[in-house]
Amino acid sequence: MAIVLPVLLVLFGATAEFGRFFYTYQTLTKATRVGARYLTTAPTGGTADGKAQNLVVYGNTAGTGDPVVYGLSSANVRIERDGGSSSMPERVTVVIEGYTYQPLFDLGALTGNKSLSLRVDVSPSTTMRVFSTLPS
Repeated sequence: MAIVLPVLLVLFGATAEFGRFFYTYQTLTKATRVGARYLTTAPTGGTADGKAQNLVVYGNTAGTGDPVVYGLSSANVRIERDGGSSSMPERVTVVIEGYTYQPLFDLGALTGNKSLSLRVDVSPSTTMRVFSTLPS
């Protein structure tokens, strides 16, 4: 039992950390999807970009409450429009950039060796086609 316990604890920690990373990545991916979906139906210009950034970061257009993921801010959200004209683009892309996943069990911080760090840059993006006519 004494020989197996440390191995089981390491496996448990690795599994928990992988699950947390996967959950964080999926949450960020869903946030970009919601922001892109909002921008496909919102009129271009005005406050649509700011509202979409708030929707990605906070889950609402008002920008109130806690971020959907710890450490995420509006500065991490980039919005791109491709094709068509500036008033009616063909595609909209929402990208989260510069977000670093913060692990619970960071071996690099515990040992002082940065090569063992489990911090990972996460950069999900979503591209959607813009509706040519806005729904009523």
